[in-house]
Amino acid sequence: MSLHRRRFLAGAATAALATPAIMTSGRAQSWPDKPVKVIVPYAAGGGTDIIARPWAEMLGQALGQPFVIENRGGASGMIGAEAVAKAAPDGNTLLFTPNNPLSVLQHLRKVPYDAEKNFEPIGRAGDMVIGFAVHPGPGIKSFKDLIDHAKKNPGKLAFASSGVGTVTQLRLEMLKLKAGIDILHVPYRGGADALNDLLAGNAQMMNESSTIPHVKAGKLTLLNVNHTTRSPLFPDVPTLTEAGYPNSDCPIWFSLWAPAGTPKEITGKIGEKMRELAKNEALAKRLIEAGYVVGSQTPDELKAFLVADSKINGDLIKAANIKAE
Repeated sequence: MSLHRRRFLAGAATAALATPAIMTSGRAQSWPDKPVKVIVPYAAGGGTDIIARPWAEMLGQALGQPFVIENRGGASGMIGAEAVAKAAPDGNTLLFTPNNPLSVLQHLRKVPYDAEKNFEPIGRAGDMVIGFAVHPGPGIKSFKDLIDHAKKNPGKLAFASSGVGTVTQLRLEMLKLKAGIDILHVPYRGGADALNDLLAGNAQMMNESSTIPHVKAGKLTLLNVNHTTRSPLFPDVPTLTEAGYPNSDCPIWFSLWAPAGTPKEITGKIGEKMRELAKNEALAKRLIEAGYVVGSQTPDELKAFLVADSKINGDLIKAANIKAE
């Protein structure tokens, strides 16, 4: 074989090896070139959907292509999360989710994905700022009243949640452990059913954002917020720490992820826009009215927060002996 031919073949081989990387880089630079699907792993109209839609709308405006919400609920968020984990890593399918499918479920059941390995972190979207809301029936007016009532009437108060293993249940279990009280957990098939029974007085407590309109209307009493700061909507309501129970919040936080292997040029572009939008007053106002505050984290910060949150939730699930049904 001639020297010229050997050089030609070597050059062709090098070009062939470089082609996929060049193509990937080219696609990343032109992204987004079509609508982006954002999977929300819960039903339309729920808490995750409420915060996801403003974010999708503003990201679409900022990046020049629609970010289209697809609600794919089921199995406490597992079905939607699995769909994204198995999607093509091209930036055209993303996951907007609360922490439950990523830092809680794996401690309760076998899940078909690894939260730390099968997703690329993009950015933190916000936190739910709500706490324990009670029906007026038991006559509970303050957080101290709640603890006193629970101690005098063990197992008589019923706490309604949207399901076993949800972070709202973890909030109850953490309070029971910290305060040494017994409150009955009643899981429902969803937040809407739980709220209906709370308003009817069949349950006495709940800890979800769907209670906010009814607190505003005076039908329910908000006793605290499970967050580091007070709610802008209810500035007179103390945090759980102020009520005497520090390190007990069990945060409910929301974030955006891509399938593992998605080019960093794409996830970085979205993450940068998210951090810019976190300073947008119009977005902040929309979220506050719904019971959320905007969050902002770099991908590395988000990944570290996920790991820490998963450890705390796993330890609590063991201590409270929570079992999946």
